[in-house]
Amino acid sequence: MSQPERFEVLVLGSGTGGKLVAWHMAQSGHRTAVVERRWVGGACVNVACMPSKNEISSAKVAHLVHHAAQFGTVTSSVAVDMATVRRRKREMVERQIARHLQNYKASGAELIMGSGHFVAPKTLKVALNDGGTRVLAADKVFLNLGTHAAIPSVPGLDAARPLTHVEALELDYLPPHLVVIGGGYVGLEMAQAYRRFGSDVTIIEPGPRLMGREDIDVSQEMQRILSEEGIQVLLESELLRVRGQSGEKVDLVVGTASGEQSIDGSDILVATGRVPNTAGIGLKEAGVRLDSRGYVRVNGRLETSAPDVWAIGECAGSPQFTHISEDDFRIIRDNLAGRNRSTRGRLVSYCMFTDPPLAHVGLSEGEAERQGIIVRVARLPMNSVLGAQATERRQGFMKALIGQNDDRILGFTMIGAEAGEVMAAVQTAMLARLSYSTLTDTPFAHPTMAEGLSLLFSNMPPRSVQRTTAKVA
Repeated sequence: MSQPERFEVLVLGSGTGGKLVAWHMAQSGHRTAVVERRWVGGACVNVACMPSKNEISSAKVAHLVHHAAQFGTVTSSVAVDMATVRRRKREMVERQIARHLQNYKASGAELIMGSGHFVAPKTLKVALNDGGTRVLAADKVFLNLGTHAAIPSVPGLDAARPLTHVEALELDYLPPHLVVIGGGYVGLEMAQAYRRFGSDVTIIEPGPRLMGREDIDVSQEMQRILSEEGIQVLLESELLRVRGQSGEKVDLVVGTASGEQSIDGSDILVATGRVPNTAGIGLKEAGVRLDSRGYVRVNGRLETSAPDVWAIGECAGSPQFTHISEDDFRIIRDNLAGRNRSTRGRLVSYCMFTDPPLAHVGLSEGEAERQGIIVRVARLPMNSVLGAQATERRQGFMKALIGQNDDRILGFTMIGAEAGEVMAAVQTAMLARLSYSTLTDTPFAHPTMAEGLSLLFSNMPPRSVQRTTAKVA
């Protein structure tokens, strides 16, 4: 092996947390290299968050045009050009990549395109994408490896070459009948988007409800919304075998409570979870231990079992959201500067970008029950919010959980227009440890969706009315 090139900082993977570490360390005067296999900026920029929301916005336009008459706008025939949808998405991605390359140049971090394999502690051999190899060694190493879509072991499924979200975002045609395997967040976003583009869509979910981590009322409301748009949902249904080729013609046999059922489709989208990108890259040689699921084992400071090696984002088992990977970076940055920050106890928020979207922060009713926390719950249908009435965006509801004795907000969930923006106000109040009555008495601008928070929290039962959530979540 050739003599390694020496760096102070080596980052494997250029996703959100990794690139932020690289730019920060390079700007601080440390010689820094980033090794990236394929996607400059990581999955979020190229094949996940940003491009999926771009296509979802295109689908929303298609939906609005199809229903323009109810708003008083008369249109002639409407057609969706998926090649244009894809081109719009690609142009957005290209702009994002160009911005990232500018940031690398400005920071001084070296971006190396290739596949890395550890050959010794903190020593990486890189097979360059344009040919040749380099061996890199560093004082500090940061693993930002990410995850990839899991493909269930079902007879015929792998041979059918199903779509994952990566391939689905590259389609330049409209699937006549898209069959989505999995009723989680990614599956539901893509299912609704393609239904709005004009595909027939069937969702196959093995569990008893969509979004199994959510409370029952949340799952039921989302299923009602999607069903009203013409999406067929099969719950407690196990995919048994597949015949045919995705993109042409497929036949799926599904086991249900009433027996086997055959579904004829044109395309299959698999959205059944994620697998960490930790196999086959020499982590054992690097002294980095994995947990039983293949994720990098870390402590609350995101330190691995190997000295001066950290893991960031999804590969470290952090909640699989871009904003959490960014927070991982902040924790590492501050700890390197002498502070003592941890991932433990942080307030995690997330959104699912269906229309209307789902937003959540803090505890759900189900989590409160499992943790033995007694809560008070307030619930408000979006139809009661004046902003929703004015704009005819009445679907969904808000729900808040309040502490037993101290009036702190413990959790908030919303299905409704602008849910993510409304949630941000509640999240800020939670971080400030404000009493919920602060939001009850806040004169929110009228008529906004956030105005509904005053009405929601005014419905909160008094402290004497307490309950657990065993029967509702």
